[in-house]
Order: sequence, then C-alpha cells, then structure tokens
Amino acid sequence: MSDQSATTRLKSSRAYARASRRARAVIDQPGGLTELAASAGRKAAARSGALAGIWQSVQDALRLVKAYASGAYREIPWQSMLILVAAVVYFVMPVDVVPDILLGFGLLDDAAILGWTLRTLDVDLKRFRAWEASRADPAVVADASAAPGPLRSGGQTES
Repeated sequence: MSDQSATTRLKSSRAYARASRRARAVIDQPGGLTELAASAGRKAAARSGALAGIWQSVQDALRLVKAYASGAYREIPWQSMLILVAAVVYFVMPVDVVPDILLGFGLLDDAAILGWTLRTLDVDLKRFRAWEASRADPAVVADASAAPGPLRSGGQTES
C-alpha cells in the first residue's frame, strides 16, 4: 500500500473525523488551542526520534498554532488552520486508528497524518516562517514577498 493510499484511508477514518470535529470546536478558543499546542509539543518531544524526518516542520506548525491562538498571526486561510488543528488533535489523541500504546506502530498513523498535513500546508508554513523571520529581523521582510501569493493581514494585501 502506498503512503498516499494509507493517508487517504486515515483521513476517512472515524478517528480523523472525530479529530476534525474537535478541531472545529477548539479553533476559536485561544486557551484550548494553546493547551493543544503545548500537549502536542510534549508528545512530539517525547517521540522526536519517530518524527525525525518532519521534526522541524512539526515545531514550525506548533508555533503557528500558538501564534494563531494568541492573535499574533492570522494570515492563514481558515480551512488551512482547520486542517492543521485537526492533524494536531489527531496526533495528541491516545486512541486513533493505531493506538499509541502499540510501541513502534502507534505513531505510524500520526506521522502519516502530520506528514500529509505539512505537505498540504507547505505554502502556508512558508508564509508563517517568513512572518516569524520578519519579526526577528526587519531586513527579512523583503524575503517574505518571495512567498507565493499575497500576504494578508486583516484582509489587506501587504506590499
């Protein structure tokens, strides 16, 4: 079975549907999003070896969730944020398609969902990284314009 067909099966599972419903409920609750990101960060750190191939992107995605929760970063389409939060909810759920208690196998489905999500949201993550870099170094603001499409803040296109 290919990675893509396995991911398609996971996305159509009851566990992912449950994670998507939970994501819809928590996405507009800053405290809930912040706690979700913290919980995912703890789980990711404890299992960093299993996530080695996507470790940096997972960290970036969790920072994006925290920035969204705080209101500091909202330059991401709502649908993209929903996909990201659903993947994070799925990751922290102890019982999903392959329960995490099954050592060596329990993170396979989590990693597949996270990997698919990170690939799907690659442009959104690049924009977020550019935004983060621009806050740290004003000279990097010019590089943010290299990200595809307009960057939006409060519905305004930045120039």
